[in-house]
Amino acid sequence: MNVSEQLIREIVTKVLQEAGGITAPQMERQVDPSGIIGIKTSTVPLQPFEGRNDVLLNDVTTLEEAPRMGCGVMELKDAASFEWTLTYDEYDIVLEGTLEIEIDGRIVSGGPGDIIYIPKGSHIHFQTPSYAKYVYTVYPANWQEG
Repeated sequence: MNVSEQLIREIVTKVLQEAGGITAPQMERQVDPSGIIGIKTSTVPLQPFEGRNDVLLNDVTTLEEAPRMGCGVMELKDAASFEWTLTYDEYDIVLEGTLEIEIDGRIVSGGPGDIIYIPKGSHIHFQTPSYAKYVYTVYPANWQEG
């Protein structure tokens, strides 16, 4: 059995939390009374997506805070790839590594600072040759209802 470093870290963190030794990492956010929200992307704690340890993500706002647009951070590790059909429009802003969007056998690739737009209805593979960390923004925010 191969136990990943991430799994060990999650188990130790949970045990320490339950013992009252530490608290879960919290993202740094500045919420202004105007509704403006500032988020330090480097502090966003990421969680496994669909039970996978090579695809991690976390939304950074709630529907109550931002009812029209959704946003989060995603990380793909170890040459991860997963298939997805978008029921919303999405922009991906690459923070680190290389993000590849494969559609119909073609690849659109982006590196740090690059932006990739994916239109609603696209059937794609999110993938990376080794590692990618990016911010995703979606419209509408409540994309699962659409």
